[in-house]
Amino acid sequence: MFTVKPFKIEVQQAVLDDLQMRLRQTRWPDAPDNIGWNNGTDPVFLQNLVAYWQNGYDWRKQEAALNQFPQFTTEIDGLTIHFLHIKSQRPNARPLVLLHGWPDSFYRFYKVIPLLADYDLVIPSIPGFGFSSREAQTDDGSAKIFATLMKDVLVYKTFLAAGGDLGQGIAKSLANLYPESVPAIHLSDVGYPTGKEDWSQMTKAEQDFGQYVQNWLYTEGAYAMLHSTKPQTQAYGLNDSPAGLAAWLLEKFNAWRTPDGTIEDHFSKDELLTNVMIYWVTQTINSAMRTYKVDYGAELASARRVETPTGVAVFPGDAITPKEWAERRVNLKRFTMMKKGGHFAALEVPELWAKEIDTFFKDVR
Repeated sequence: MFTVKPFKIEVQQAVLDDLQMRLRQTRWPDAPDNIGWNNGTDPVFLQNLVAYWQNGYDWRKQEAALNQFPQFTTEIDGLTIHFLHIKSQRPNARPLVLLHGWPDSFYRFYKVIPLLADYDLVIPSIPGFGFSSREAQTDDGSAKIFATLMKDVLVYKTFLAAGGDLGQGIAKSLANLYPESVPAIHLSDVGYPTGKEDWSQMTKAEQDFGQYVQNWLYTEGAYAMLHSTKPQTQAYGLNDSPAGLAAWLLEKFNAWRTPDGTIEDHFSKDELLTNVMIYWVTQTINSAMRTYKVDYGAELASARRVETPTGVAVFPGDAITPKEWAERRVNLKRFTMMKKGGHFAALEVPELWAKEIDTFFKDVR
């Protein structure tokens, strides 16, 4: 028997006072003049953002916005699982679970909630993230928890799933472990070549994609290698310094957005800081990073080809997945090269993202 408890975000004032003290006492490193984002997070951008964090950002206002939708917690396999559950006014609405990744949170989907009013939306915090327990799980582990949430706690016989980043792995595990319950999934990536593939069986486009991914790992993938091997070392600094935490998270928001303009052309300061705040107030940066380590080297259902009907949308700020690779990894029913958006498309271009997945799920039915 599962108990579902209403949940409201209410951060203690002492936590916010401590944050302000830490921000005031930030010890800034040196940086070359006019370096921009070339060495990582732009020092001018970050100093301006921290100043706004101290003097302009209103957590209580953002907290109220986060609390506008119904939130709950329940215990599954000894873990507290936090989730939003927004029921549609439409009779017989299909349930849809939306799955975030790193370095974002359930906040990724706040803008699309009113755009997907034809669905019963369930938006959980992945274990190790946000207001769920600080216990990292593999793709399969999270999939089993969310299948329990959807089938046993919320009593949906079948449900749809959509996600990107870590969320795509969980969605694929759900499809492969529970094919009778998950009739379709939608992804913004399908995973990447690892170098273990037989390249003689891959098309030129797939080979080029594999080479791109390998080069990307050398230039942009250090975070993933660290998360997969020594996350504890990095966690001491990130859990102690809000400026350091923001630098670690927001470098990816800049690198993985639509490749034009500046980061603030795509995300507001409030949006960026609210996502950082969710990590800060819950102290989940370490458990979130550990998710990579528990997945690393594991034999997972998410690594297998998905036979469940799948839609894929590729955004220009993400790795440009060729259709042939998507067809190799999933039972591809819709493939769209989007004109705008990046890794966090539901937050960056909510109308485009919501319309794309809604079109797919209605077509596949």
